[in-house]
Amino acid sequence: MIVIDQILSKSEVETFTHRLAQCPWQDGKQTAMGMAGSVKNNQQADASHADTQALANQLLGRIGETPRLVSAALPHKIFPPVFNQYGVSEEYGYHVDAAIMRLPRSNEVLRSDVSMTVFLNEPDEYQGGELVIATEFGEQKVKLGAGQAVVYPSSSLHKVTAVTEGKRIAAITWMQSMVPDVSLRQTLFQLDTSIQNLIAKQQTDREELDRLHNVYHNLIRQFSQL
Repeated sequence: MIVIDQILSKSEVETFTHRLAQCPWQDGKQTAMGMAGSVKNNQQADASHADTQALANQLLGRIGETPRLVSAALPHKIFPPVFNQYGVSEEYGYHVDAAIMRLPRSNEVLRSDVSMTVFLNEPDEYQGGELVIATEFGEQKVKLGAGQAVVYPSSSLHKVTAVTEGKRIAAITWMQSMVPDVSLRQTLFQLDTSIQNLIAKQQTDREELDRLHNVYHNLIRQFSQL
């Protein structure tokens, strides 16, 4: 579970929420798959609306421009972001994301390895509405600032607790990673983070950095599935 700081700036968040307010919304149950439909109670922006698609494409572009996110997820395919909102008493009970998703307006499918939630309003604008992810260390509650995101394995059981006051607005997406194994992907992320930190300090010999880069990219070459 990795937090991405400011995938969207504050001004971009304001633009997103203003434009989303003009979009048509529908019952989120319409897009739930399998057992998830019985525990899903929220609203979802109409994915066929031009403004919704434009915002989704803008966020898709930002994903590719965010090095920490690319390093953490190593995305191969990305599902167009979906925008949802939770009003008072709305929630999404414990569920696991569908393993295989069909990409909209396409015959292609995506294996969901990595899920991401981008928070689009500030945590003090609503009560409740925490993203809760079940891990081997217990429940991890996440409620981030506007423009921040959290990345976590799609295989995790997770839920959104009931909103008791205000409205929670967020974007969600799923990615098929080039490296499907969670533990290996985590190791690669830690290795890449260390390499980038050494580069930033400008104290490590170039030859040493080249060797580390060689190891990193050869591991991806060995274990990636495209």
